[in-house]
Formats: sequence, C-alpha cells, structure tokens
Amino acid sequence: MQKPNFRTAIITGASRGIGKATAILLGSNQINVVVNYRQDAAGAQDAVQTIEKLGGRAIAAQADVSVPAEVTHLFDAAIDQFGRVDILINNAGVLLTKPIADITEGDFDDVFAVNVKGVFFTMKEAATRLADNGAVINLSSTTTRALFPNYGLYSASKAAVEQATRVFAKEMGSRGIAVNAVMPGPTNTQLMLDGKTDADRERLAGLAAFNRLGEPENIAKVILFLVSKEAGWVSAQVIGVNGGFI
Repeated sequence: MQKPNFRTAIITGASRGIGKATAILLGSNQINVVVNYRQDAAGAQDAVQTIEKLGGRAIAAQADVSVPAEVTHLFDAAIDQFGRVDILINNAGVLLTKPIADITEGDFDDVFAVNVKGVFFTMKEAATRLADNGAVINLSSTTTRALFPNYGLYSASKAAVEQATRVFAKEMGSRGIAVNAVMPGPTNTQLMLDGKTDADRERLAGLAAFNRLGEPENIAKVILFLVSKEAGWVSAQVIGVNGGFI
C-alpha cells in the first residue's frame, strides 16, 4: 500500500477528454490519482503513464459508476493503493441528443444511469469514505442554461446533478468538505464533437466570447483550484467555465 503522503483523487471517466486532462494536471501537482474508466483501458493507462512521467502517482481502476457495487470497489481500490481518498471528481457522462418527442424509456434510463445515478452513488460512497476537509467536484454542462433543442434529456440529467451538488454541500460542510459543480461550455472533446459537422463546430465556437471552443485543460485548471485549500470557502456553487458562452 502506498503511504498517504499526498492527497488522493478519484476521477471518474478519466480515460479521455476533460477527465483525462484533469487527471494529468492533478497528478502533476502532487495529488495521487485514481484514473477510472469503464471500457477504455488503453486511454486510462496512457493517463497513468503520463502522470508517472511527470513525477506523480496514479493507478487505473475499471468500474461502471452506474453500478453501486462497482463504485464501492472503486473506493476500495483507491484506499488499498493510497490509504485514503480526499477528492472525488465526477466526470463520467454520456451525451444523447434527440427531440424529447423521440426519447425512449431506454434512452432515458441509459443517460440517467450514468449522469445521475453514477454521480449520486459516488457521492453516497464519499459521504462515509472521503477524508475530512476534502472536496467533491461534479461536472454539469452549460446546456442547462442554453436551452438547446435536442438536449432536453442531457440537460435534465445535468440539472439533477447541480441540485444534488448543492444539497450534498450542506450535508458535508460540517466535515470541511467543499462540494461544487463545474459547468463547461462546448469543449474540444470526443463526447462533445462526435456527429457534429465543421459548420456545427464553427457555430458553437462563435457563441463563446473568445470565439473558440474550450479545451479540456481550460476546465481542468479550474478544477485544480477548486480542490485546493485556497478554495476552501467555496461550496454549493455551480461555476461556469465556458469562455463567456452564457
């Protein structure tokens, strides 16, 4: 077992995109990282190797966060390796775009299983297993404000995450644990850009004040601040990291 010299973070869905960028940034800042993945073992191992090359400590841990028993095993793996968990970053998510009229019950269940149930039960686990004075960061989305057509299901799932974040912050405050949500705008990730044309990407970029898409590192830097001691007085907030998109 690795001695708990540094704080330890579990990052769900960290084999690519914002999760991977966050894992690498935290790992390079003396935070042990548990790189969670569901299927992309190669991407998770690449993140681990990058962190280790930068002098950090990391492991890859497979778990489907929509299954509570696997969430428990994820925390077990983190504590077995590093001795404690101080930080939980709920990044895992799925995106499905359809008009509400076309959403099936299966669609609803699939999106809410990961985006809501996964967040809820990782927070439930964190309620008893996160160290005092820790931090929880949940990933929401600017689509909760933008009211894009075809994003009704995804936006609903992220709105649920935001409300659960605020409530959990009140429940965990007595232990010094800050709980916040980060709300990215359109970001240059596979999740966001799959199925979109060049014209779609240009239109989305033009909606930001800086006339570009965000990069995963833009969001990761804000997350790094929010899990730092300097941000200890920030809790129950939903913070837009979207380049002035909204």
